[in-house]
Amino acid sequence: MLLTSYPRHLLRDRFLPALRTPSARRTARQRAAEHYRARSTAVLRISVGVLYCWFGVLKLFPAGSPAEEIAAAAMTKLTGGQLPTTVSMPLLGTAETLIGLALVTGLLLRPALMLFFGHMTGVFVTLALLPGQMWHHGMPTLEGQYVLKNLVLVAACLAVASDELTR
Repeated sequence: MLLTSYPRHLLRDRFLPALRTPSARRTARQRAAEHYRARSTAVLRISVGVLYCWFGVLKLFPAGSPAEEIAAAAMTKLTGGQLPTTVSMPLLGTAETLIGLALVTGLLLRPALMLFFGHMTGVFVTLALLPGQMWHHGMPTLEGQYVLKNLVLVAACLAVASDELTR
């Protein structure tokens, strides 16, 4: 008898969670978005850092990286042949790994970002330095596409750098 004396909406509110109402769901979505927004730059930073570590470590092992041939050719062109591949590849792999570790940990982030953007400059210069390997009839080859995918990494690190500079 007591349960039937309550109005229907009070029973619903008492037995069903508030998340079932459209306005409460919207609030939960908004809270989730705000929760992610507060961490999104860190997610970008760590994601790029993991990729950089991965690609860097691969370059430390001979024939370990699918980009080794292009990277070696670019380094040879950039250094005028003064730096042998046996030195340039471990150097490049170490630099990429250190950039990645700095991005993952957030330690020495500003110097790492400067190194990152310098490295990306060198990476994109290969599009002009090695046109026969990067382009075929005006379209990027697989190697060219491998270089162009770095636009996403640059965009992510621009967001990270922007966040870092406003702190």
